[in-house]
Amino acid sequence: MSAPERQLPVHAPMNQFAVRQGELVVGGKRLSTLAEQVGQTPFYAYDRALLKARVAELRSALPAAVKLHYAMKANPMPAVVGLMTGLVDGIDVASAGELKVALDAGANPQEVSFAGPGKRDAELRQAVAAGVLVNLESFREVGALAAFSQALGLPARVAVRVNPDFELKGSGMKMSGGPKQFGVDAEQVPALLKEVAAAGLAFEGFHLYAGSQNLRSGSICEAQQKSYELALRLAQDAPMPVRFLNLGGGFGIPYFPGEQRLDLMPIGDNLAQLLQRAQTELPQAEFVIELGRYLVGEAGVYVTRVVDRKVSRGLVYLVADGGLHHHLAASGNFGQVVRKNYPVCIGTRADAPETEVASVVGPLCTPLDLLADRMKLAPAQVGDLVVVFQSGAYGASASPQAFLGHPACVEVLV
Repeated sequence: MSAPERQLPVHAPMNQFAVRQGELVVGGKRLSTLAEQVGQTPFYAYDRALLKARVAELRSALPAAVKLHYAMKANPMPAVVGLMTGLVDGIDVASAGELKVALDAGANPQEVSFAGPGKRDAELRQAVAAGVLVNLESFREVGALAAFSQALGLPARVAVRVNPDFELKGSGMKMSGGPKQFGVDAEQVPALLKEVAAAGLAFEGFHLYAGSQNLRSGSICEAQQKSYELALRLAQDAPMPVRFLNLGGGFGIPYFPGEQRLDLMPIGDNLAQLLQRAQTELPQAEFVIELGRYLVGEAGVYVTRVVDRKVSRGLVYLVADGGLHHHLAASGNFGQVVRKNYPVCIGTRADAPETEVASVVGPLCTPLDLLADRMKLAPAQVGDLVVVFQSGAYGASASPQAFLGHPACVEVLV
């Protein structure tokens, strides 16, 4: 008797999209119809109903007093930013280019914050002129903002981005603890606050972002508790009462086999407890949670068409017209140490049994151009549409679209 087949971990169910007549449905349309509407492959499609549902889910799970900010670096497509501006309380930007998109979308400058470790003087001047909140990340920025504030006759609104002495356990990218290019080390913040006061800047509060892409609610709660305690200590040296407390985000979505969706309930309960404390300890502070991929990641798909089917020494290769130049993250070349597959399906055979092991590759002349490595898929033929799920964040704008001179992809909000 042969040994039993080893059970491998599977992806979390991608059931946010319906199936109709054998095809995935995105934005209310069958995938093949949507492709005709777009007019080409490859393309990204973002489902506006799913975006609205995700924000509503968060609103119901978190205390009403907590403000939601959208970190638009996750997906800066202007149409997406425009939609999100009407759904969330504020927008977080990381460049003057993003600032323009946010303001064009109608974002309230009072609820726009500007982060980034290398803000150019021109960007700082634009931020003062626009009246947005600047997250200070160095001592240099204090002097520059003071000069621009005086020159423009406008107050420079600032919060201090703190590099804590702890990290977010289990995060995909750790952005605090130890030496970091982000923010000001916690032990240096009292000295920075003295310079803020001397420069006459309009201090509003603190920004603490410990890490990203975390699926463990316990770790997120612990980081929020430590962030609050740190802000409470630093507030003793602040020139004005804390009115803005950005506790970061870090909420993850399941990309890889074995991962499960984040449980929001403990996070909501934890924030409620912190808010209760803040009523007496930081009575003027508004809590902000800053989220990017959690808001938009699961609402997007990347769609590419099979242009060739070939078999090499027993392995089926589905050669598609899109690849790593459009979706660097799905290829495994955007932060992965050991490559793992994103969830993928044959979108035009969405209800067919997955009976074939195949690899999906792109058209580029490099072995790195790999969207699915030996995955169990429905048998596909030339013309079928391959879907990469969890593609609403860090997709088109985070990919080298000029690489090897292939055409750019299209993005649509449907």
